[in-house]
Amino acid sequence: MSTVFVNGCFDLLHIGHVRLLQFAKRFGDRLVIGLNSDSSVRSLKGQGRPIIPESERLQMLYAVGANDVVVFNEPTPFELVVVRRPDVLVVGCHHAPTCRSCDYVRDYGGQVAQAPSFDGESTSSIIERIRNT
Repeated sequence: MSTVFVNGCFDLLHIGHVRLLQFAKRFGDRLVIGLNSDSSVRSLKGQGRPIIPESERLQMLYAVGANDVVVFNEPTPFELVVVRRPDVLVVGCHHAPTCRSCDYVRDYGGQVAQAPSFDGESTSSIIERIRNT
């Protein structure tokens, strides 16, 4: 059984997130999602984020087919990747394929898959559209 790992804030779950998870699921049998905690999202995105609390984001990710969701407090999921040792690490299109986690996974023989851009949709752009209407 092969494990695929993907991570993110997943605040205001949208079609870009769904497409990312569908892309990730193609690489293995078990999808593990690293979810940024509320404090981690706040440190990355600023005050006012996340919009949706981690307990609800966690439930939504299970609802869209995650086998396991692990909340982490750090800015990156590196320590979680070290513990989980996924067969495949999926990174978003805006992350460099040479990230620390990517190098670690490649070093033990795992695969790194870079997801394509999905319609340029982002939580930040959705929030901005809402503010401008």
